[in-house]
Amino acid sequence: MSSELRGVSSDAFRRACGRFATGVAVATVLDRAGMPHGLTVSSFTSVSLDPPLILICLGHEVSIIDTFRAAPFFGINVLAEDQLELSERFARKGFDRFDGLVWESGLTRVPLIPGALASMECAAEQRIPSGDHDIFVGRMLASRIGEGKPLLYFASSYCTTSQMAGF
Repeated sequence: MSSELRGVSSDAFRRACGRFATGVAVATVLDRAGMPHGLTVSSFTSVSLDPPLILICLGHEVSIIDTFRAAPFFGINVLAEDQLELSERFARKGFDRFDGLVWESGLTRVPLIPGALASMECAAEQRIPSGDHDIFVGRMLASRIGEGKPLLYFASSYCTTSQMAGF
C-alpha cells in the first residue's frame, strides 16, 4: 500500500471532521445507585426510522463509559444556542457535572435537561467497539421537543446559526 493511503494523523482527522458543523448534545445516564451522569457529545445521529434508532460515540477514555455500558437506558439532550454554559460544564472533567443543576427525570428515569431543543430517552440496543470509541445504538422510547435555535460546533468552536450565515 502506498504511503498516501495509510491514513491521516489524528490532527488531520480532527481538522477535516471539524469542517462538518454539528449540533451539540449532552448524553445522560443513571448509575446503579441512581446518581445522574452526563457528558457533552457531538457524535450523535439518527440511524433508522423503523425502528427509531439513534447513535452516540464515546471514547474509551471517558470516565463514565462503564456507566453507559451497564445502563439499560440513556438520554440525549440537544442543546439550544443559549445553553453554551451547559455544554462547557458537561465537557469539563474532574467534578460532579450535575452538582447544583436542575434536571428532570424522564419516563425511563434518565436525566433530562430543561430548555433543551429536544430530549430523547433511549433503550440501549447495541454497543459496538470501534477503534478508540464505543458506538452506542439506542431505540428512542420517548421524546420532548422545545423551541429555539441550536448550539452548533464548527472548526473547533461553538457558534450559532446566525454566525454560520457569515461563512
